[in-house]
Amino acid sequence: MTGTVGALVLVAASLLLANLPFVSDRVFCLFPTCSKPFAICLAEVAAGYLVVGGLALALESHSHGTAYSQGWEFYVVTVALFAVFAFPGFVYRYLWRKH
Repeated sequence: MTGTVGALVLVAASLLLANLPFVSDRVFCLFPTCSKPFAICLAEVAAGYLVVGGLALALESHSHGTAYSQGWEFYVVTVALFAVFAFPGFVYRYLWRKH
């Protein structure tokens, strides 16, 4: 897999996993609930961030042989980017959709 295709797969997975908690009323898309609290949505977003991070680590290890070590700044930027990706789902669930 080339670097461009890997990056596109990573961005698509990030967009999907960042917005999925806000679109679905199921906890982790498995367990049905009447209304999902915001704390559960945040936990699902955090789990999605970890899944995307694991995918990124696997793609980088596959293409380069080893993953580069990152400082804390890298993780702060990726958390902020993931929060930006989750914003459309948040707007849909809490600001736009009528309950």
